[in-house]
Amino acid sequence: MAMTVRVDIVSAEGAIHSGPATMVYATAEMGEVGIAPRHTAFISRLKPGDVRVENEQGEQEHFYVSGGMLEVQPNVVTVLADTAIRARDLDEAAALEAKRRAEDALAGQTAKFEYAKAQVELAEAVAQLRAIEKLRKMKGR
Repeated sequence: MAMTVRVDIVSAEGAIHSGPATMVYATAEMGEVGIAPRHTAFISRLKPGDVRVENEQGEQEHFYVSGGMLEVQPNVVTVLADTAIRARDLDEAAALEAKRRAEDALAGQTAKFEYAKAQVELAEAVAQLRAIEKLRKMKGR
């Protein structure tokens, strides 16, 4: 039996995932991190992107998070996100439309607040599209 760590992924809407994992991968502020059981404790902000949870059979489940916090303890990994969605539930058409709207807003906005908001929306849409693409590549193997 492989050593595991409990993983909890929680969004503002509620718990998305809870269970054991042999590895967890996330896009932290410092870059991509891989977390194994008994990992050193740390806290980091998460960038919008993919969180992958690998189970004891070597299968990976993908989640999209809009950003948030990652807390790592030796036996527990907690992801707290404003938005967390199972990657298989992402809507590519909606993400493409959000990307287009954000790009249009960036082109037409001059106020700093509106520009910053459009940049955040664009980053989230691009991160969703990357998560969809990663999931497609995993299915193609």
